[in-house]
Amino acid sequence: MAKVVGTSARPSWGKLLCSTFIAFALANLGCTGSARAATLDDAILEELNFARLHPQEYARRLQLQPASTWDLARSAHGDKDPEAFAQAVAFLMRQPPLPPLRADENLAAAAREHVAAQGPAGDVGHDGRAGERFDDRLRRHGVRAATLAENIAYGPSKAGEVVRELIIDSGVANRGHRRNIFYETFDAAGVSCGPHRDYAAMCVIDFASVRDEAAGQSQTALASNIRVASGARLLAGR
Repeated sequence: MAKVVGTSARPSWGKLLCSTFIAFALANLGCTGSARAATLDDAILEELNFARLHPQEYARRLQLQPASTWDLARSAHGDKDPEAFAQAVAFLMRQPPLPPLRADENLAAAAREHVAAQGPAGDVGHDGRAGERFDDRLRRHGVRAATLAENIAYGPSKAGEVVRELIIDSGVANRGHRRNIFYETFDAAGVSCGPHRDYAAMCVIDFASVRDEAAGQSQTALASNIRVASGARLLAGR
């Protein structure tokens, strides 16, 4: 069985908002074409890799802008986790650099399928409507890695805001989304973003340790993470 890293679906200002909230969208991906969507997917992977390669520099970026436009919007809806920002900076300052994640088409295809299924329906979470777990979806797309994880962001529609929210991980006690991004054995990722009926935008990031697959290690699934950054709170855990 695959190993899932982190937490699972959650709804707050973290990953998945499953309670009452105000959907607050900064941009409408529904008005963008596929070329822009592909560019956003690439930009998110690039931003993730910058954070992994240069964690101290990313920390300094955060310090230069303690509150983004998205942070201010979220705070206006009552999301309060004052320690998250300082903890993220401290984490990054002591985090050793990690190799970049390479783009993997199988992971990206699994992410695209989830966006296509959830976006028009307004669904949230990692599981499919028939109850298929995210790691089973990844395997169906040919991913045979030893370790798997998934982060989902609902709401932010700019690469910098998506990655920033996942790293700061406000409202998520175990900071599982941040942990997935900096999980040292992950060496591949697939990203897909698209419009969402209720949150305007969603981005799915699937991670895998493809290297371990070649070494023949047994599969494990780490806990998945959803971030609905739209106006309420995150739901953690599976």
